[in-house]
Amino acid sequence: MALQQFPDKSKSFKTSDGTTYAYVVVAAKDPSKATFLLLHGFPSSSYDWRHQINSLTQLGHGVIAPDLLGYGGTDSPAELERYKFKTQAGHIAEILKEEGVPPVIGVSHDWGSGLLSRVYNYYPELLKGLVFLSVPYMEPGQFSLDAINGLTEQLFGYPVFGYWLFFNRDDAADIGNRNNASFTSLLYPSTPEVQREHLCPYGAAEAWISSGKQSDPPSWLSEAEVATHNKIIGDKGYSGPLSWYKVTIRGLNDEDEAAIPDDRKKVSLPTVFVNSDQDPITRVEVAGQIAQSGKLTDVKLELVQGSGHWIQLEKKDELLKILKTFAEKV
Repeated sequence: MALQQFPDKSKSFKTSDGTTYAYVVVAAKDPSKATFLLLHGFPSSSYDWRHQINSLTQLGHGVIAPDLLGYGGTDSPAELERYKFKTQAGHIAEILKEEGVPPVIGVSHDWGSGLLSRVYNYYPELLKGLVFLSVPYMEPGQFSLDAINGLTEQLFGYPVFGYWLFFNRDDAADIGNRNNASFTSLLYPSTPEVQREHLCPYGAAEAWISSGKQSDPPSWLSEAEVATHNKIIGDKGYSGPLSWYKVTIRGLNDEDEAAIPDDRKKVSLPTVFVNSDQDPITRVEVAGQIAQSGKLTDVKLELVQGSGHWIQLEKKDELLKILKTFAEKV
């Protein structure tokens, strides 16, 4: 379903460990034009890159946009171990090698930024530039949910990742599956303030979703687009998508990431971090500081005004301009 927007550009590929991926692939019309690797976040699919796929290919660029593990036409395994970043990075590397493309520009949003970070850490030779949307480069290492929530409570008066506690529960997927439309309206809300009040605080997401509450669709999504999204997510359910949270919260990536050499943790490739001024989750004050932490040696910050979390949907024209400019420089 996620690939029905581009039926003549869709492909299926089985990785060496037997995992089947579905993805959109368009070859660059001109060898001088870069190919973009588009990695979506939660709860999403390649469908959320539809504007960028159309615009970039019209400009002659190549595009590879997978449904990531747990989503759309790609497998959704039950075992948490299979969602480890190292495993998924290996899958992406196999797809790129299957397509035989030169080093690509990686573009990521939300959880896709964590995956793109690991693709760089493990396979830097496959990339020529990095663009992170909403969530900046995620340095390898142990993750402390309590520390982030405690810090943001002090800074902003609410924990930005309060909902992660609910997402880590084993019954969260069933609750989401029973209330798919409610889940969607909370993650793709009418205004960013809905997430500030009903997603981020402790217990708020469960209360919203369990009760089946809904907000109006945002101005940047049509009813048909919302219905398509709900069908894509509803077909597979939330178990796979929520596994990304559980793997990180429960420390399943820690052993792999401890083995990444220090010289692979610092990003030397040209990088752009695109943030938005109205995102209540990845706050510009914190995310911008992370992007400028010194782990990125060649980084440019781009602030998109008037956008919430979904920059690629809310401000597609502004994002295209950023991507075009970046592609001309790398």
